[in-house]
Amino acid sequence: MAPDARTVVVALGGNALMRRGERPSADAQRRNLRRAAGALASIAQENALVVTHGNGPQVGWLALQAEAVAAIDPFPLDVLGAQTQGMIGYMIEDELRDRLGDTREIATLLTQVVVDAADPGFEAPSKPVGPVYSEAKARALADRHGWTMAAEGPHWRRVVPSPEPRRILELRVLELLIDAGVIVICAGGGGVPVVADPDGGWRGVEAVVDKDLSAALLADALAADVLLLLTDVDAVYADWDSDSRKPIARATPKQLRSASFAAGTMGPKVEAACRFVEASANEGRSRRAAIGALEDAEAVLAGTAGTRIETD
Repeated sequence: MAPDARTVVVALGGNALMRRGERPSADAQRRNLRRAAGALASIAQENALVVTHGNGPQVGWLALQAEAVAAIDPFPLDVLGAQTQGMIGYMIEDELRDRLGDTREIATLLTQVVVDAADPGFEAPSKPVGPVYSEAKARALADRHGWTMAAEGPHWRRVVPSPEPRRILELRVLELLIDAGVIVICAGGGGVPVVADPDGGWRGVEAVVDKDLSAALLADALAADVLLLLTDVDAVYADWDSDSRKPIARATPKQLRSASFAAGTMGPKVEAACRFVEASANEGRSRRAAIGALEDAEAVLAGTAGTRIETD
């Protein structure tokens, strides 16, 4: 890695781990991560790399497993979030080492993200976790467990509170690792949500932070040069639900904010990209974000594919 390398924060969408409708298993996740590792390894050749990832399906599966064992009290969402950070981080590390060999050090950092205990997100669950269900199955699970369920296209999923990320507790550790040239996997699933304890410490809360918004916060805090949001579509589209839809090659935050995007899919990615670019502009820095397909990662980073978001 060159001394003047850029810092690139990559947020991997859920498709990097599990494709919609795919049967959940460790083998399936590894197969998908091999594809992601190829894209990440290419970016890491010339850049300082920080990787975040989703964990919605994994948290949901672990919660279902716990519910199935009556003799064991189920773990709260913050603990499940920490568990999935370790599990997924380990798999990403493993696949990246296969690609990079001993040319770069790689580490997964368990990351806690501060949220406000009074955040209105606690009163309006909106973050999808777990697998998709038919409407009938979703209603049955809601009745059985008291879960909040919401439609997602033709399917239904469990939704949980998703408060705004405010601060990353391990930021200084992240800076030390990056300065040492380490590829860091962190803030998985948006990080473990914690609130200030009256005694001066921190305690986990029953919630899941949006990973894209945490990625934007992370990228800004690290003064990253690029925030790359990789998913299973090749770009942000204007008029996505119409026959006249077309990809957006380049846009400013103001232009994107004048349009509407699906809340559970592209919406958070667009919001994250806008926040990062706007924050860097307010600080007098020129940074950019990009949204695109995982398989086009290098081209999205170069600005020849996907959607590029800049101030001007």
